[in-house]
Amino acid sequence: MAWVLALVLFAEALGVAALNWILGILVDRQEMSLAGLDPHLMSVSSKIGGIVFGLYFALCGLVALLVALRDRAPAGFGRVLLVSVAVVHALLGAFAWGLVGPTAFLAMVVVLGLVVLLLMTYDGRPGEPAGPADGPGGGSPVTPPTAPTAP
Repeated sequence: MAWVLALVLFAEALGVAALNWILGILVDRQEMSLAGLDPHLMSVSSKIGGIVFGLYFALCGLVALLVALRDRAPAGFGRVLLVSVAVVHALLGAFAWGLVGPTAFLAMVVVLGLVVLLLMTYDGRPGEPAGPADGPGGGSPVTPPTAPTAP
């Protein structure tokens, strides 16, 4: 599942970057303006936004790829990135329903479902029973130190 999510996020990174780059080129060539804004500024900001979001989705795809390669659940900053990309896809899905239609909404929900499934169910070790090593103590019981005896 982590492999599929990594591929989807890498494809999405390329798609978002390419779409914003193409939109930036179109705005620049048509010299379109929105409420008097400079067309060149709009073009450059569209390209920069595409690169930033493309790198963000690629970084999230890298986290999913590392989860698949290491066969361990994401932790720390990687987990935060995956939670944030889940929130982004939920918001994109909500906007897509109104602006694009149900097909784009379903695509966003599928990616959201993959991210949430990875976060909620992936333990990386199928078939192993949960033992004491899985707890917060690391598996070895801690024995309190003994008090020194008086001579």
